Amino acid sequence: MYAVIDVGSFQFKVAEGDIIDAPSIDIEPGEKLDIDKVLLIANGDDVKIGTPYLAGAKVSFEVVRHLRDDKDISFFFRKRKDVRKTIGHRQDLTALKVAKISA
Repeated sequence: MYAVIDVGSFQFKVAEGDIIDAPSIDIEPGEKLDIDKVLLIANGDDVKIGTPYLAGAKVSFEVVRHLRDDKDISFFFRKRKDVRKTIGHRQDLTALKVAKISA
C-alpha cells in the first residue's frame, strides 16, 4: 500500500515505514503529525484518486529530526566587467517517518 501526498508544495510517494525529507515543519522531534492532503492511495489493484484530495484519507507521521540539505552553489558573473559572485544555500528540512496510511 502506498500513497501520494502533498507536503509544502512538494509531492511524495510514501509507504508505511518510509522516511522522507520534507520542507521544514515547526514541530519538535518525537511528536506526531497527520497530513490530510492525500492525492492518491493504491492498495494492489485498488487505486483511489482524489480531485484534488481524497476525502477522509490521511497519512500519520512521526517527526524524526530536523536537518539541512546539501549546499547548492550558484555562481554569477558578468563577462569583461570583473564581477563574480558565489552564493551558497542550504534548505532546512524535517525528516518524517510514515506511521500509518488510512483511507
